[in-house]
Amino acid sequence: MQSKYRFLSMAAAAALLLAPALHAKTFKWTSQSEVGSWDIHTQNISLQNGLHAYVYESLVYYNSRTFAVEPALASSWKEISPTQVRFALRPDVKFHDGSAFSADDAVFSLQRAMARTSAFALFAQGIGKVVKVDSRTIDIFLSAPNPVLLRQLTELRIMSRSWAQKNQSLDPKELTSTEENFAHRNAMGTGPYMLESWQPDVKMVFKRNPHWWGTMEGDVSEMVYLPIKSAATRIAALLSGEVDMVLDPAPQDLARLRANPEMKVVDGLEFRTILLGMDQFREELPGSNIQGRNPLKDVRVRRALYQAIDAEAIARSIMRGLGRPNGTLVAPMVAGYTEAVGKRLPYSVEAAKKLLAEAGYPDGFEVDFACPNNRYINDEAICQAVTAMWSRVGVRARLRTLPLVSYFPMVKRYEASIYMLGWGVATFDALNGLQSLVRTKGESSVDGNNNMGRYSHPRMDYLVDRIKVETDAPVRARMLTEALQLSNDTVSHIPLHDQVIPWAMKRNVDLVHRADNRVDIRMVRVN
Repeated sequence: MQSKYRFLSMAAAAALLLAPALHAKTFKWTSQSEVGSWDIHTQNISLQNGLHAYVYESLVYYNSRTFAVEPALASSWKEISPTQVRFALRPDVKFHDGSAFSADDAVFSLQRAMARTSAFALFAQGIGKVVKVDSRTIDIFLSAPNPVLLRQLTELRIMSRSWAQKNQSLDPKELTSTEENFAHRNAMGTGPYMLESWQPDVKMVFKRNPHWWGTMEGDVSEMVYLPIKSAATRIAALLSGEVDMVLDPAPQDLARLRANPEMKVVDGLEFRTILLGMDQFREELPGSNIQGRNPLKDVRVRRALYQAIDAEAIARSIMRGLGRPNGTLVAPMVAGYTEAVGKRLPYSVEAAKKLLAEAGYPDGFEVDFACPNNRYINDEAICQAVTAMWSRVGVRARLRTLPLVSYFPMVKRYEASIYMLGWGVATFDALNGLQSLVRTKGESSVDGNNNMGRYSHPRMDYLVDRIKVETDAPVRARMLTEALQLSNDTVSHIPLHDQVIPWAMKRNVDLVHRADNRVDIRMVRVN
């Protein structure tokens, strides 16, 4: 599995270096969320990962139009054996401080991603060790054959070893840690843009890297990201010209934006499924009126909560077409999904009440319910609607909402009985979600690393562990679908919908809409 990459001619390279000075263009965009950290291994959140990719690059990356894996900091690769892959590293790549990128940086960064405190060990799963062959070559040794290694590597960005050592940032800090390292608030990579400044909750400014090795379809010399929590304020900023694009316009604003001749809306189905997770571990739920038992351990209760939710009404009235109801953990473009496995259980208040009575809760029960209020499309409104729907079957959910910077650390500490989670499958392969969401938490830092409900099922663990190493494509596809169906049958989570993502922008902005909801700044043009 080898690949080649085109290099710039000297004349083209010279033109690229001069272009920002001659045609300086600023692109400003906004969404409701803020970045939690600039440490590339501390927090695995899609928006943050997309912003990190402007500054930090990976060995390989996705083509924004096809999502085929392409060379990035690795110019080519080949399989030495089923458990050894050799990567040739791109020559003449510089970090933003002028230091040369080498095999030492690649080995260090991949090992850092594998650390116990890393939130990206999921993408390093199956890697046994990384070895420097020479200054321009590394070998990745696998504990077993890994059919999705290249797709995992798209999310493993590279940091300068000497910079990390100089700034006491050799190890990532856990998301729940109260300490910070230098890499938390500072960034220095090889990417097409350099982080010039970051004022949390205000703005971050990126400047084009004049020494970047790659080609640039876009013409943006400066990029400004503004986190604006209020949907109305984001749209006002777009209409006034303060920003060029809104990543997450409110559904109610789309019709007038589409009708505005100075604006345009580009949309498509995202690879993210919105789910509700449930505590299936504790013997008693904190704050519940049920003593000595945990209702969420009973599959009949979980099924009742599922069937009490009218997902079509949420998609119609709250999402206004920006949610496609789904009955499983992953979206249709993800390997393992089938139309049959994606079919939802029917909405039925009567069936939900019957299931609760059979489980011994004819009068329902009280339960804690936590949601973010600035991460997903209409997340708080969705949770309010779900709370009302559950009340019809006697389940009294005490809803609390938090901003994402405090919400995710809280759920990671297992402090929510029921919680909302949006899962985007960066590898476009269902193993990513299955291993993280429903594999029993084990000694591996990867297995169950986002299984905050602590669901556990022996057949699921067997399937996930087989899928990790299975290289027979038809067999592996069947096991992916079986595992998704098992998740459905045992109601490991309550799936709600896949997000449909509209991007609103000025008419003069050209870009490529990505299913992972990332703005590829390399391809943005402001005409």
